[in-house]
Amino acid sequence: MSKVVILTGPPGAGKSTVARLLADAVSPSVHLHTDDFYAYIRNGAILPYLPEAQRQNEVVTTVLAQAAAGYAEGGYEVFCDGVVGPWFLDPFRIAAKQHGVPLHYVVLRPDEATTVTRAGGRGADALTDPEPVRAMHRQFADLGEFEPHALDSTGLDATATAAAVRDALAGETHRLKP
Repeated sequence: MSKVVILTGPPGAGKSTVARLLADAVSPSVHLHTDDFYAYIRNGAILPYLPEAQRQNEVVTTVLAQAAAGYAEGGYEVFCDGVVGPWFLDPFRIAAKQHGVPLHYVVLRPDEATTVTRAGGRGADALTDPEPVRAMHRQFADLGEFEPHALDSTGLDATATAAAVRDALAGETHRLKP
């Protein structure tokens, strides 16, 4: 059965690169890049890491979750990358349940220094400012009940991280209950 995999973590954790590797390794597959869903907002967009973006972020997350579950229900393996903290899992759980598809949650969590370095080396369109990157890293520091879903990717390159994620998915260790 096709599934939805949420690949999350702070900026610079390697989410997009790893999601592309995972999606390229299976067929049929879909890679949903959360940033694209924010870019669809033509007027009135708010930087998603600002407090006043909460409502916007809720809308984008709900739309993203429904798209992911719809693709999975249609037979595609879905790899969704973005900053999806536990506080945004409900829309994905609801969509997965509505569409009858399994949902997996993997948090890439390199240490803070690695995260800031990796984020700083990304392209001009990416968030590279160390302060918001550090703030988002702190948001993933304590995942509470979702701590077992964290994967320390500090010493791993993208290929090794993708392999570790594939192992976690095969073992069903990161699957969420609806």
